[in-house]
Amino acid sequence: MTALYLAFLNSWRGLVFGARTERAIRLELALLALGLPAALLLGCSLWVRVALLASLLLMLGAEFLNTAVEKLCDHLHPDRHPRIGIVKDLASAGAFLTQVIAALIWVAALIDRF
Repeated sequence: MTALYLAFLNSWRGLVFGARTERAIRLELALLALGLPAALLLGCSLWVRVALLASLLLMLGAEFLNTAVEKLCDHLHPDRHPRIGIVKDLASAGAFLTQVIAALIWVAALIDRF
């Protein structure tokens, strides 16, 4: 149980650090805050509501991973480097694709609702 608690504390520190230092993470946290009540109103069923919220959480998780990759790259190689740039671009593409998934889910829910 102690290990689970310590893991939670590590995660919490990461959430707080990301929210304090990264604009993209703050934006996606705002989307999550707006999306929670919107998902409850928009979703016709429990599974649609879960999918709407899960898409936002997935998007936020990918943004945290993208930020971690960028911070690590900047730490290992602070100067501009073409290969480091490719690594950062790949991580950014992963975050972008989760945003596309979230948009598809939200558009499908809107179409289904109306």
